[in-house]
Amino acid sequence: MTTDSKSKEKTMKELTVKVPATKAGEYKIEIGTDILGSVWSKIESQFGSVGKFVITDANVAKAGHLDKLLCGRDIPVYVISPGESSKNMNTLVSIVEAMENAYLGRDTVVIALGGGVVGDIAGFAAAIFKRGVRVVQIPTTTLAQADSAIGGKTGVDSSLSKNAFGCFWHPLAVYIDVATLKTLDDRQYRAGLVESVKHALIADEKYFEFLENNIDTILQRRTDVLEKIAEQNCRIKAAVVEADPTEKNQRRMLNYGHTIGHAIESASGFVLLHGEAVGIGIIAAGMIEIEMGLGDEKRLARIIKVLKALKVPVAIPANISKAAMVDVIKRDKKAINKWPRFVLIDRIGAVHRMEGQWAVEVKQDVVEKVLGKL
Repeated sequence: MTTDSKSKEKTMKELTVKVPATKAGEYKIEIGTDILGSVWSKIESQFGSVGKFVITDANVAKAGHLDKLLCGRDIPVYVISPGESSKNMNTLVSIVEAMENAYLGRDTVVIALGGGVVGDIAGFAAAIFKRGVRVVQIPTTTLAQADSAIGGKTGVDSSLSKNAFGCFWHPLAVYIDVATLKTLDDRQYRAGLVESVKHALIADEKYFEFLENNIDTILQRRTDVLEKIAEQNCRIKAAVVEADPTEKNQRRMLNYGHTIGHAIESASGFVLLHGEAVGIGIIAAGMIEIEMGLGDEKRLARIIKVLKALKVPVAIPANISKAAMVDVIKRDKKAINKWPRFVLIDRIGAVHRMEGQWAVEVKQDVVEKVLGKL
């Protein structure tokens, strides 16, 4: 290149846009029995007379929880069909358009009344409606009260995997009424308790012992015990979320049993409930721990005993192929170069860490070996 041609080159102007750090926030979790009827007045007190929009599902409405929350108030409501099959982009678009048709603005508060599917999709709708509005979570299932209503994970599924679309969008309040669990069907109730088992395994051995020793009382749905479980779950989840709100490292510990669990759930065509699939995923994690010298048969047998007491599946259904599960694992949203890291435990109540990482490398052949045994 000649000197003349160099002199004719156009120079680019460069500017820097400084983006201020996100302001730290907080929200309260209220736990009690038969508090649902008083929650709306608390929401009014916190947010005033701004527009409000309730998202729930048909089962929750049929159980009477929607009527108990609203107490006859004229509030726009969107009712989705129950189950994972509703957790998709079509439902999300319908919700957003219903909010538009209600002439709601950026001061809107979305209220999620229901289980994990309702909470995930309502949170995501709040995150994207007019570039983000506030959301309140009122979980009504064992799964949502233990896990999904706290921490701000939102999203919907693609046709290939769970939670392919989503973002972190924290609620401004969470209200847990354990009395709502009285109306939950037995299968959903038991499956959702797997998230409580997971919390104990990753963070609190004494909590695991409590679950072991009180399974019968828990299955009787005694509200004093359910309040204790809810509080313990929220303490564990909140501590992890505070340390790592957007899952850069430590928050990955909450995925214990979930990487394989999500694969089983997706490969089943969502015939298996989330908690049922995660229960199998926890057993798979225990088997991987044995393969890697981190666990033993005695510890795994103890875990399986608790899961069997909950009457959730402890083996992969025969109609789910290993190839299908591996394919979903490769698409996991945390995968790097088509393979994710896995959360494992050193002992009950303590996550295994390597070089400061809360999720570690596990070779594909080890995972495939375990899937073949399950």
